[in-house]
Order: sequence, then structure tokens, then C-alpha cells
Amino acid sequence: MNRPDPTLDRRTVLQTVGATAVGASVAGCLSLNGADSDGDRPVLSAPENHERIKEAGLPHPIYGEEIPEATVPAPLHERSITTTAFTGDRHLMLTFIYTSCTTVCTGLTAALRRVQADATDRDYADEIAFLPTTFDPEYDTADVLEAYGKDYGVDFDAGNWYFLRPDTPDDAKAVVQDTFGVAFEQGDESSDGGDDETDHDDMNHDRQFVHTSLILLVNKDGVVERAYTGGSPDGNDIVEDARTVVEGW
Repeated sequence: MNRPDPTLDRRTVLQTVGATAVGASVAGCLSLNGADSDGDRPVLSAPENHERIKEAGLPHPIYGEEIPEATVPAPLHERSITTTAFTGDRHLMLTFIYTSCTTVCTGLTAALRRVQADATDRDYADEIAFLPTTFDPEYDTADVLEAYGKDYGVDFDAGNWYFLRPDTPDDAKAVVQDTFGVAFEQGDESSDGGDDETDHDDMNHDRQFVHTSLILLVNKDGVVERAYTGGSPDGNDIVEDARTVVEGW
């Protein structure tokens, strides 16, 4: 299990305080709730704890806000993707993970995968794109990301799933933490893992991070419809929200 690290920077401390204020849970990774501000066109109504979330002043994008712009390599597509490039064309789902995570990241990935499967089943695959971003580029090479996606049933043939991988750890900090407000910090590495960090099937789990849990559902205007925190959303809530945004557009 990932354990809170007392050396985390001020951003992480602020996020932890904000999470406590709005009643988020901490289980393995730091978990937060989102906030709201003026936006162009949310389809979904404001979340139930909307006012409390606003007052928390959390650093990640929240309901009604536009997503930040960042250009990140998509190694499986051999090009870079700009997060705002889909504005006017597709709705988006974004999350921030590392593939050797043994706790919340698996649920975050599975949540996006559930929506991808529903999009295929209900014929809105061309209306939505998925942008999971790793903050551990040293381990998460293109081959590792591809194997991870296959393990979780990602449909790469659907043409709507883009693993994003900043080039360096410094780039990951700039994109994931500084731009999107998703804090992460690598903890101490244990010594009982294997030596081969390129074989996903024989993966060691030395690389443990304390990190914020966040999924963003963003509409075609680039406006956040939902900022899911506290791990993977329960049940089919995230699927129903995605359907509502697509059908209500």
C-alpha cells in the first residue's frame, strides 16, 4: 500500500487539507474532491457538494472549469497529443496513473475502460477520447503501456484511447502536477523486486508513489463535467454520466 510521505511538497499538503474539508477518503493514495467555477456549457448539473468543493480551492480542474492545455507524447501513436486539441470534436476522459501501482490506478484505468466499452456498444466511440497519462515515464515505456492496456482490455482498435507519457520525470511534474494539479511523490523503493523492469508480465512493484486520485469527464467545449476523486467511481455512475453528456450535447 502507498503510504503518505512527510516530505511531500506544499501542493500535496494543501490538497490533503482540502480533501479533509470536503470529506474525501484516503485509501492507499491521496484522494481529493473537486470544485466548480464558471464554465461554458456543462450538461450535468453541479455535484451535490458543489459549494463546499468551491470553497476548498483545490488545484485540479473542477466542474465548470476549462481543462488546461498541455502537449504530451502519445508513444503508441508516435506523435504528441494536445489536451485541448479535441475541443469542438470529442468529449474527453482523463486520468493520471502509473502502471506498477497496485492500488487505486487499476480502478482508474478500469473506469475509463468501462466507458470505452459502453461507447463501442452504444455507438458513440467517435464522440469521446480517453487520455490516461503516466507520471512515471522512467518505467512506463511504450511497451509497458501497451502491455498494461492489453491486460485491462483496452480496445486500441477503437481509435479513441491515447496513453500519454511525458518524456522525463521533470516533464511529468510540469504536466501532471503543475498543470493539472495532480500531486504525486515517489516513496522509498523496496529491495525485494526483480531486476527486469521492462517485462510487464514479471513486473516488480518497487516504484510506489503517493498521489492524488482524479478522473476528469470533459465535454466538447473543453469544460469539466465531473472531477471524480477518492478512487474509481462506484458502480456504473461514470458510465451513466458519460452517456448523459454525449446524449445531452
